[in-house]
Amino acid sequence: MDMADKSAMQMDIALQVVVLGVALGLMWVLWGGGVPRALARMTGPSRTKIESRAHFVKGAQLLARSRSAKPSLSESLAGEAADEAERAIALNSTDAACHILKGLALERQGHMVAALNSLDTALSPRVVKSLAKTEQSDALFKRAEIRLGGDAKKRHVDAAIADLEAAVALNEKNEKALCLLGTCYEKKGMNVEARRAFQEALKAEPQLIEAKAGLERLS
Repeated sequence: MDMADKSAMQMDIALQVVVLGVALGLMWVLWGGGVPRALARMTGPSRTKIESRAHFVKGAQLLARSRSAKPSLSESLAGEAADEAERAIALNSTDAACHILKGLALERQGHMVAALNSLDTALSPRVVKSLAKTEQSDALFKRAEIRLGGDAKKRHVDAAIADLEAAVALNEKNEKALCLLGTCYEKKGMNVEARRAFQEALKAEPQLIEAKAGLERLS
């Protein structure tokens, strides 16, 4: 082997070492702790969560399609969304988003009691910690909205108020929760509290028609 060939081989080996070093360094940065930890993350539980998320995404897409579909197709798509959510839950039962998706799909089909049960699970202490505070606030608002969707019995209004007050405590700029809270206070004759809730809703969203209407009713 002449000197030129030897030099070329040495450069090739050096290049491979550099590429390998860069690759390993990138793996270390991305996986936060090196190759052993990265390999540990590629075990069964991790793959299960990925599969669960895939079912969740598919279910969310189906639910979105159901909202814009003709009535004859809407319920069928919502049913498929609920099935995908159920598959996601079977793989990862502590992901609150999957339970919320199931609840929304069931609501779309008119199964209000079952929808509430799913949201109850999503907001249970063991599961709710997977949500950020703003997401918890939105879930509480949705549960209150479903509670009020049927007959407005006193116990339903009281339970909705409890949810909405908790939603606002988690996110004081949740204008939908503030507006619905104002409506609930108004139903109970708590006009001072209702007016304050509508005003706070308008601070968060100045163009909120429902809040403006609420203040007009109370003026």
